Amino acid sequence: MVKLAAKCILAGDPTVGKTALAQIFRSDGAHFQKNYTLTTGVDLVVKTVPVPDTGDSVELFILDSAGKELFSEMLDKLWESPNLLCLVYDVTNEQSFTNCSKWLEKARSQIPGATLPGALVGNKTDLASRRVVESAQTRAWALGQGLECFETSVKEMENYEAPFHYLAKQFHHLYREKLEVFQALV
Repeated sequence: MVKLAAKCILAGDPTVGKTALAQIFRSDGAHFQKNYTLTTGVDLVVKTVPVPDTGDSVELFILDSAGKELFSEMLDKLWESPNLLCLVYDVTNEQSFTNCSKWLEKARSQIPGATLPGALVGNKTDLASRRVVESAQTRAWALGQGLECFETSVKEMENYEAPFHYLAKQFHHLYREKLEVFQALV
């Protein structure tokens, strides 16, 4: 039984639902924040995720980051050496999706030349009548960037665990690959 620890950056524009996603994931669906509170800096959310078909688990240290440019310089230090990335956009806000490329570039700049497993999460799918960002568009972009694509409604508690379970599984897979390489050297 192996217990791994991974630093996961949660990034995206303000008001896309990053904090709500992190909080509902941590509380297993018990805590949905009804009132919006601007995240200033970074909030840390910690949760252990079991890896399916193994006795192993990954403890995710999720850095819920402010989406405002105002806090951008502070992020450089806090985002140092990430293991995973969860990019969040609002399906009712085209600009929040467009800005994902900026957030992705910023995160990848923290580990030049290394792989950063990631997930792209479209939130607020419960607002279907106001939706402007199409699933096919986001899937194509995510695929081109090497990201897995998810859609969720944190408010309706739909699919909020899937991105984090995927990321934990990816991190575990990378660990197993590195372990095999190391064992081959011995």
